[in-house]
Amino acid sequence: MVKPKQDEESLLSFLRLMSPGTPLGQALEIVLQAGTGGLIVVGDTPKVLEVIEGGFKVDCRLTPTALAELAKMDGAIILSRDREKILYANTQLIPDHLIPTTERGTRHRAAERMAKQTGCPAIAISQSRGVVSLYQREAKYVLKTIPELIRRASQALQTLERYQTAFNEILSELDTLEFQDEVRLSDVLKAAQRSELIRRIKEEVDRYIIELGVEARLIEMQLKEIIGDALVELGQIARDYAKEDYKKALSELEMLSMEEILELTNIMRALGYEAKSENFDLSVFPRGYRALSGIPHLPQVVVENVVKSLGDLPNIISATATELMEIDEVGERRANSIRRELERLKDRALLSK
Repeated sequence: MVKPKQDEESLLSFLRLMSPGTPLGQALEIVLQAGTGGLIVVGDTPKVLEVIEGGFKVDCRLTPTALAELAKMDGAIILSRDREKILYANTQLIPDHLIPTTERGTRHRAAERMAKQTGCPAIAISQSRGVVSLYQREAKYVLKTIPELIRRASQALQTLERYQTAFNEILSELDTLEFQDEVRLSDVLKAAQRSELIRRIKEEVDRYIIELGVEARLIEMQLKEIIGDALVELGQIARDYAKEDYKKALSELEMLSMEEILELTNIMRALGYEAKSENFDLSVFPRGYRALSGIPHLPQVVVENVVKSLGDLPNIISATATELMEIDEVGERRANSIRRELERLKDRALLSK
């Protein structure tokens, strides 16, 4: 059985192929402007071919004009899996009527059932409402207009910028506390929460960018400028503070709903700590991944070896050059560089307080 997350990924992949500027996207725009409606199934698999009836074979290259003209007929259009050719037009779709559907209109009911039964994407274009609905297995997505997408993306970017500013302040405070050995679990939870929220808003903007296609250049530039290393930071925070497997912690954070992520106890539980109020003041010590990653040109294998050998950031900071040189892949030059750069990072963190 295909999981909902896989459905979502398939849906996003297909959205790229029907965004403005693509042949399919241009055809949908013509159909919407003409107000004729339409029903399209993408895929000529045996599962599709066995549930279509009537119509006629076209077998021509897909062009926006050709697809829009064929959409004027009442029946469905079948495209090849590679979306290069129009195979059939004016066909009747006969999916299993026992497949559950929440739709009311004939086109939309057929599209939803076809997507669920065949696994191939189906597109329903509403003639009366001028709305395009995309179905991919169990997932459904209603396309928005370009002005609405740009408006929503701009609003999300504004929110993202505010969250990123607040996150930078939280990270600066965490830097200071780490070098002072004064980190409490609540400090870590706030940083992880903010970073996860930023990740989710970025996902939302990414979807708008996919759907906007060639119209998304400015939005994409703004996103790159705002986002920084927030997503990298979340991984490093998890590696530093998760009690057990940090990948499992990240996975559990991702599975939390938006309402759940706002509760710090849920983040506490995801990081492997018992969700109780007294743990907010629990003293915790970073393993050192985040701090060591701030050292320029330090290979990841060296970061791994240093953390594995010394255990946590306080031990790494107090280690002598001789002790560091005993670690695999750390010679005299690199040992001195680690000590010097950690001292620089510490001074910068304390001065910024």
